[in-house]
Amino acid sequence: MKSAQTKPPSNTQRAFHSLRDMIFAGELAPGSDHLESELAVRLGVSRTPVREAALMLESQGLLELRPRKGVRILPISPEDMAEIYDVLTELESLAARCAAELSLDDSQLAPLATAIDDMDRALDASDLESWAKADDRFHGELVHLSSNSRVISIFEMMSDQVRRARKVTLFMRPMPVKSNEDHREVFEAIRSGDANLAVSLHRAHRQNAKKMIVDLLKKHRLLNV
Repeated sequence: MKSAQTKPPSNTQRAFHSLRDMIFAGELAPGSDHLESELAVRLGVSRTPVREAALMLESQGLLELRPRKGVRILPISPEDMAEIYDVLTELESLAARCAAELSLDDSQLAPLATAIDDMDRALDASDLESWAKADDRFHGELVHLSSNSRVISIFEMMSDQVRRARKVTLFMRPMPVKSNEDHREVFEAIRSGDANLAVSLHRAHRQNAKKMIVDLLKKHRLLNV
């Protein structure tokens, strides 16, 4: 029997990931306007996958589609970021409660534990970019452990906006030793089935992260990212 082959990504998927990466890298700057035809040439695809990708990115709050004017890359202000963190804090705290109440075994919690271990290794190597990727995985795994499809959907829609601001501030922040400690404490609370403690620890962790990111954006006068 032939082994299954991985299906190559469609032009729309490639356009989506390319545009998303360009927004995060600042190649498509906050507040800038771009014609679909211009983006199609840059990506080497037709306008149709660019438009389909733009619709997906619009749903995540990264850009705005404007009739006959192409797309505008949406800026995010410190005030926007504070609101986004407030929503994510509640979603993730609910996910932590659900995960603790499900009495998950070690195999089910393994992806969460692996993300924490990867964060520790990245921190030991002073590799903040690898740390940020592992941190993203932790929060994503936590939300998926909730098994709540609506929480997962809203989280995925909003988390890219946090990732965008954090990319800008990643090398301005102190080394995230406390963040790693927080993640491990949340993990242990979930594993022990202590839902109230998991919620309390995770809410405090996210509130501290919100204050740090918003303060950095204001301090460095990054009024739109």
